[in-house]
Amino acid sequence: MANRRVHPKTDCYGQSKRRKRPDACRGSFGCVSLDIVAISALSLWALIGLGTFNATADSCPKAGDEIVTDRPDVTNSSIVVPVGSLQSENGVNVSARDGARIFDGTNSRLRLGVAPCVELLVDLPTYFAAVRSPASSGFSDIAPAVKWQISPVPGKVDLSAVFGVALPTGTTGIAGPGAQPYVQFPWSWELYYGWGLSGMITEFIRPSDPTSKLVTQTTFVIEKKVSEKASLFVECVGYYPDHSGPSQLLNSGGIYRLTPTQ
Repeated sequence: MANRRVHPKTDCYGQSKRRKRPDACRGSFGCVSLDIVAISALSLWALIGLGTFNATADSCPKAGDEIVTDRPDVTNSSIVVPVGSLQSENGVNVSARDGARIFDGTNSRLRLGVAPCVELLVDLPTYFAAVRSPASSGFSDIAPAVKWQISPVPGKVDLSAVFGVALPTGTTGIAGPGAQPYVQFPWSWELYYGWGLSGMITEFIRPSDPTSKLVTQTTFVIEKKVSEKASLFVECVGYYPDHSGPSQLLNSGGIYRLTPTQ
């Protein structure tokens, strides 16, 4: 989803060993140090300022291109869907947090290409069911957004900007109070031999939240394509509310495509 959020009480876990990392602190973004993030961000914006990433209609995604999805990791794709294409993405999660087991689905996102390098997307309400207490049950907000692919340059860094808002349609205990605008910048970089890097910076604005009115989320992903249809990834996610403690998550998984467009 566009505003997929790491739970504010989630600590950093190694998924294979499920080992908590109590030493995680504000000196890092996800599993990457602030220095590395700062250098990367400055380098990226410098390249943009030099005009390296000029989007043209001819280089934007076209019908028949290999599908690129926002699922299954937290990091969203930096590539938009082609003009006239409607893409539906869904998923189900089972998680354990603070002694509670939570089931949520269907995590549905609809993406529609409306212009070259521009898509409209909407995250439909997802239901969260608490299997074991303590945890809240209910629906998340509906969240429309627009994504603009700034830099469709094959073989180099691709960058997109997303502007959206979570409308107050869900359960307050799940989604939080009031409307919640957000701005997001997903990026990706295809390397050699099937390797790739990607990440995302998101700023959530919560005007009605009495505690944290601004939340920063950062991600960093290493991905390896193991066949024409399958790939594996490892992802670090950081969640930084402005007036409460940070949390980190180590995520891993795989992707299998039935066809180039499925």
